[in-house]
Amino acid sequence: MPTYVRTDKCDGCKGQDKTACMYICPHDLMALDKDGSATGHAMKAWNQEPEQCWECYSCVKICPQNAIEVRHYADIVPLGGSVQPLRGSDSIMWTIKFRNGTMKRFKFPIRTTAEGSIDPYGNKPMPKIADLGAPGVFTKEMMGGYRAGRPDELIRR
Repeated sequence: MPTYVRTDKCDGCKGQDKTACMYICPHDLMALDKDGSATGHAMKAWNQEPEQCWECYSCVKICPQNAIEVRHYADIVPLGGSVQPLRGSDSIMWTIKFRNGTMKRFKFPIRTTAEGSIDPYGNKPMPKIADLGAPGVFTKEMMGGYRAGRPDELIRR
């Protein structure tokens, strides 16, 4: 379900040209209504095309005022329940409220490594076009492991 902005909480990221949700949205759906002509709420962010929302939670997690919420599917969050993240400097605290009033909180680190320290190709050989057709390029037999295409090795008896 799409995100929506609670206008009572949104401060438009204090009048900057680009709000945090506009910066983070991978589908460029979030906008700032500077004069109130689009929504009736000046200097408030809003989702321009809710039906196009990817439900990625990026805007919800980054909002400094916790003003963005998601209308959840009833099978995931039944009526009366809610899921709300609160982003800190080093972690995100998720608050789950069940419809019976029970609340649970989960805290997850934002990063597990220092920013910019990841080397995705470290210790990996450079690929060779000539090797693409060779067996074992995409799957490798491990010691005592399985090979692709051998059902007798994959099915336990």
